[in-house]
Amino acid sequence: MPLSVTQKQEIIKEFQTVDGDTGSPEVQIALLTKRVDRLTEHLKSHTHDNHSRRGLLSMIAKRRRLINFLEKVDKARSSSIAKKIGLKG
Repeated sequence: MPLSVTQKQEIIKEFQTVDGDTGSPEVQIALLTKRVDRLTEHLKSHTHDNHSRRGLLSMIAKRRRLINFLEKVDKARSSSIAKKIGLKG
C-alpha cells in the first residue's frame, strides 16, 4: 500500500536539506524506511505473501545503496540520517 500524499509531504518536510528538496538521499532514505516499516507490518499478518516480500527486500537493498553512497560523499550526513530514522550506524 503506497504512502498517502500528506504522509509523504510530512516526511519530505522533516528530512529535506533545503526548501523544495524532494530527491536528496536523506529524503529518499526516509521515504523508503517508512515504506519498509509499513510493508513489514503487512507481512507479519500475511506470512505467505512472497511477492510483497520480494518487493520489501528490493526496497531494503535500495535503501542500503543510498546509505552507502551517502557514506562515501559525507559520513556526517550518513550517520545523522541513520540516527534520525533509527538505523544502526
